[in-house]
Amino acid sequence: MSLNNRALDKLRSNQLAIGVGLRQARTVDIAKVMYTAGFDWMFIDMEHNSMSIDVAVQISVAAQDVGITPIVRVPGHEHYHATRALDGGAQGIVVPHVDTADTAETIVSNCLYPPLGHRSLASALPQLSFEKFPPREATEMINQSTAIVVMLETPQAIENVETIAAVNGIDVLMIGANDLCLELGIPGEFDHPTIISAFEHVIAACKRHGRYVGIGGIYTPELIEKYVKMGARFILAGSDMGFLMESACSQAARVRTMLD
Repeated sequence: MSLNNRALDKLRSNQLAIGVGLRQARTVDIAKVMYTAGFDWMFIDMEHNSMSIDVAVQISVAAQDVGITPIVRVPGHEHYHATRALDGGAQGIVVPHVDTADTAETIVSNCLYPPLGHRSLASALPQLSFEKFPPREATEMINQSTAIVVMLETPQAIENVETIAAVNGIDVLMIGANDLCLELGIPGEFDHPTIISAFEHVIAACKRHGRYVGIGGIYTPELIEKYVKMGARFILAGSDMGFLMESACSQAARVRTMLD
């Protein structure tokens, strides 16, 4: 038996893995909605909203059956944030503010089973449809199908990218463009030469170490295309809140002019 992870499958075949952020959704049907919309993975955000672990894992289990990969952004580096989400059904973890290789190594240790890490084995896992497998087989399947994404959001992280990318078990190095720009004193300037240079630096390191490059916080199609052509493949392409506001504002404005 092998486990499917649509996002990792796309990356491993050198295709784009396109994701959508979830900040407002609280019901499991969002998995079908976003799958139908054409996304490969969902960025279930527990860092910047009030979503509970219970809601996150229920959406994750629903997503597994739909075929869209549930990836949870945890709020911190503590091991229990990641392991509870993974034990509950997430097929990947995004960890914010990873500045050093030591932090990346700790994340791998928390999220993967031995011999790659030191994660504790739960008695039943939704990723395995709660079937019982020999421990060696179960842990190997989960390790192979779990996406570990670290976010680079500071100048220190960009400086340390070579050693971070060298950490075995990391799949994606994701540039958090909003925070990185803010830290650099150029908020919102996603095409600033310093940001372009950061992408070049990260892309080169990822190529050397066999990792994938992710984009977060950049939603303008022209800029996404620029960084895709440079080598980015793990793309956070928008959020439920962004899509809701854009569509709602457009419709309200359109109807408002009907008596003009």
